[in-house]
Amino acid sequence: MTARLPLSHADEETPVIEPDRQFASTLASGLDILLAFRVGDTILGNKDFAERTGLSRPTVARLTHTLTELGYLRRDAVLGKYRLGAAVLSTNYSLLAGLHIRQIAKPLMKTLADRIGGAVSIGLRDGTHMVYVETARSTEQIAFTPDIGATLPMLTTSMGRAWLCRAGARERDETLNRIKLMDPVAWRRHVPQLPAIRGAFEQRGYCACRAEWRDDVYGFAVPLGRPLEGRLFVVNCGVPVDGMTFAAVESAVAPQLVALVQELETLLGMR
Repeated sequence: MTARLPLSHADEETPVIEPDRQFASTLASGLDILLAFRVGDTILGNKDFAERTGLSRPTVARLTHTLTELGYLRRDAVLGKYRLGAAVLSTNYSLLAGLHIRQIAKPLMKTLADRIGGAVSIGLRDGTHMVYVETARSTEQIAFTPDIGATLPMLTTSMGRAWLCRAGARERDETLNRIKLMDPVAWRRHVPQLPAIRGAFEQRGYCACRAEWRDDVYGFAVPLGRPLEGRLFVVNCGVPVDGMTFAAVESAVAPQLVALVQELETLLGMR
């Protein structure tokens, strides 16, 4: 369940939580129901929602009924479970349609994807994860890259690490604090690596991920030089291992990804 309260600096041992009097907990719980769907999920029941959100079964039942009435969920009468409704698509469309970077970047992304035989994507931070907002593949047969709307772990992917390396100190520390609160095991395992990751990023201009999130893909990511319309975008690429060494793929692919982002920044008027 997503943390909803302000957190202290990431270096402190115990986050100090201050109550937010303007926070609408019922609305937040309803959104948590929708966010309980993960990649590959098509239908969930009230028991699934309760387990994934931590909400009580009676509360979940009221929320799923309300969301169904509003069109955000569809109830399967035979199975007694729920699918996402069309209203969710309408909301997502408004967001995606407003991201003009997608239209500008897509041709560049497709060209690079064809050249490297992989996939190139754009992502944004969504809470403690990164979410895809655009993807171009060399072929639709590539199955390792999730589609638009799929989320990635922040600490164990090149996209998440690139965001952490470029984000402002306050936003980065707030995000790390949320990860510490929600997933302390991942925080203890991966946060000590961040200074070295940042150092490598400062030298090379990109972040790399090898056999940490999944072992069949080499990942590289480059953040834009600064936020665009208040949001920091990251461009990443995934290349199938196919028996190639990481060093060989890195030397061939990473410089091309850096060049793509530089060209994209020029087209966006950021250079």
